[in-house]
Amino acid sequence: MDLKFYGHQDAAEIRTMLLDIHDAVYEDEGEDAGDAFHSTERFGGFVDRWSSRDGWVCVVGFEDGEAVGFAYGAAFSTGGWWRGSERPTSLAPEDRVFALSELMVLRRWRKTGASVALHEALIGDRPEKAVTLFVDRSHPKVQALYETWGYEQVDEAKPYEDSPTYAVMMKRLAGR
Repeated sequence: MDLKFYGHQDAAEIRTMLLDIHDAVYEDEGEDAGDAFHSTERFGGFVDRWSSRDGWVCVVGFEDGEAVGFAYGAAFSTGGWWRGSERPTSLAPEDRVFALSELMVLRRWRKTGASVALHEALIGDRPEKAVTLFVDRSHPKVQALYETWGYEQVDEAKPYEDSPTYAVMMKRLAGR
């Protein structure tokens, strides 16, 4: 798989590709078409907010020129944390944390190592003390997968009235 990195300045160029992958993933998952939280429009707003951050980074995997998935995120500001969750006391106030906002892989590329490759490419050289992410609590297999990657649940959050309840997971980054 070929990996390509994008930054804040590239967001407009890849936005449609990210939305198309999102739509395919949620179609594959059989999500209810009436689910406003997982709608294309709502996801587009999240993409726009995250990608407007100067430190936003996105990794897209390609196979034979076709996008197979992506991962993106950005560091929280010092002391920052997820909406609807308490920052773990195991983190010092000055500890920087990288928020892995999205990791999506098309169904036919799952269980091929694509998710691991995207994840490692995104966080492998991060300077922050830890990386954190949300996992929908209705997907225990996904949570278990992240646990095999070294994440542990540190909280639960429901950041929006219409959002799922998420497991807030965190992984300390080695040597930091």
